[in-house]
Amino acid sequence: MNDPMERIAAALERLAPAQQPAPDFAAAEAFVWHTAPDRLEPVPQVNRVDLALLHGIDRARDTLLANTLQFARGAAANNALLWGARGMGKSSLVKAIHAEILAQGLPLILVELAREDLPSVGRLLAHLRAAPARRFVLFCDDLSFSHDDQHYKSLKAVLDGGIEGRPANVLFYATSNRRHLMPRDMIENERSTAINPSEAVEEKVSLSDRFGLWLGFHPCGQDEYLAMIEGYCAAYGLEIAPEELRAEAVEWQATRGARSGRVAWQFFTDLAGRRGLAL
Repeated sequence: MNDPMERIAAALERLAPAQQPAPDFAAAEAFVWHTAPDRLEPVPQVNRVDLALLHGIDRARDTLLANTLQFARGAAANNALLWGARGMGKSSLVKAIHAEILAQGLPLILVELAREDLPSVGRLLAHLRAAPARRFVLFCDDLSFSHDDQHYKSLKAVLDGGIEGRPANVLFYATSNRRHLMPRDMIENERSTAINPSEAVEEKVSLSDRFGLWLGFHPCGQDEYLAMIEGYCAAYGLEIAPEELRAEAVEWQATRGARSGRVAWQFFTDLAGRRGLAL
């Protein structure tokens, strides 16, 4: 390629690649958004657990399920922020509720968006807006922002929608370990160094306020932890004496120094493996 015009044309094509064809939303019940080039990748099988196996989060479960049912039926619904303790089933709940909606015969498509791809969310919303007959839950897992992170501005396109407004067929769910999506020490640092402390952090802190639902997830107690494990044993047909199960489960969480839904599943995975059970 020696012609300068050909080289220029090739460079422009790399900077502005040809527009991808419209996604085939009939190809799957869930998709993952990728960039470079922009595309919605179908997910043949979503990695999730059954809703009945999620213990200790009953209020959050019922609230989010009701909100999602409203949306899937065409009624009004709120964007939701699921925040709190690690390993307590925030992302599992979103995926489990999606499965429950499908089981009730309501078509709903789950679209996962990575935090680092937030600047491209406008292009993603254009694809979803172009399919008004379908309804989408846009899901961003482990959402948070650092002190100098500007990605949060892109999130406003999802929550507020700008001049066009958020597409009526799109709902946004996010999970985060932080209630305000940024570390407390960074909030306090901006307050202490700003000319007007109340205004300095309001733009970032108020981002959480744009979610209509705040669902808190808190560390579980021992009874809830054991109930999770017992639920897994019942679901997978693993038989074990209650006293033995309790002793092993308590010892496992003591070695981990924590109790959570994730720790309960890790213990059950170990127990099932030792007994020759495939999950």
